[in-house]
Amino acid sequence: MSHPLTRVLALLELLQARPGIGGAELARRLDVDERTVRRYAARLAALGVPVVADRGRYGGYRLAPGYKLPPLMLTDDEAVAVVLGLLAARRLGLPGDAAAAALAKVQRVLPAALRDRVQALEQTLAFTLAERDGTAPATAALLTLAAAARDRRRTRIRYRSWRGGDSERDLDPHGLVLHSGRWYVTGHDHRSGQIRTFRVDRIASAEPRPETFTVPDGTDPAAHLTASLAAVPYPHLVRVRLETTLAQARRRIPATLGVLTEDGGGVLLEARVQSLEGMAVMLAGLGWPFVVCEPDELRRHIRDLADTLRAQADRTP
Repeated sequence: MSHPLTRVLALLELLQARPGIGGAELARRLDVDERTVRRYAARLAALGVPVVADRGRYGGYRLAPGYKLPPLMLTDDEAVAVVLGLLAARRLGLPGDAAAAALAKVQRVLPAALRDRVQALEQTLAFTLAERDGTAPATAALLTLAAAARDRRRTRIRYRSWRGGDSERDLDPHGLVLHSGRWYVTGHDHRSGQIRTFRVDRIASAEPRPETFTVPDGTDPAAHLTASLAAVPYPHLVRVRLETTLAQARRRIPATLGVLTEDGGGVLLEARVQSLEGMAVMLAGLGWPFVVCEPDELRRHIRDLADTLRAQADRTP
């Protein structure tokens, strides 16, 4: 909470939630001194929000009796869009507590009739999308990286690898990507001299530097991330020729699984996988004819799967 306007709005939220809260407690919650709290209260008053300061041992700050925030004037379509976005955020792995708090604030200032309809939507809506257990990044780092990517400004980050090692490096951030409940940033890493991808939740701090940079033509952070994930060095290299079109293959096969290229009227899938058994199941589920180029061990897993399915088909009630 570094920006003064953010703290002023946070003060208003605290006064609504806890009328009569003391200056010392407000200062602690806002991470400022009590003199600054008085200045923020005066700023709210200048904006037409009547803040009353009660003096004495049991005094504190509160909003004037009878004062309520004006209703948030959203159309039905706009309100539904906001609510759906916040509800879907939980499914995408964003911080559930933050989404719930934001939804509560929006509902609190909606007109009563619209608030009731929006609450009905929240209470009755179900998702077929499975809820993801994402790891929320630090908000300060996320916003710093977003601003740096927009302004093309180099950023110094402290990063913790999956092995637990800490490092400090300068990064030219090209963009942020949300994938499977996790946030990633891609950009030119000056320590390695390569385009790299970093998980934002492993970035302990991010500080903008004075240097600026130019993003190379054709840069696509999302495509770089999916290519990086597809290139994870799993133990088994698989090459399979699928008898379908490239457009159909791209609709059914995630880009993070492997690389798809047109090949002799079909599509060549090249991937590194953790499990050949799982790959056999995926190929069977696609429903297209295919030819295994390598490895031969994959053929055995496909035959074993066929024998298992044949045995299941022969069972009777």
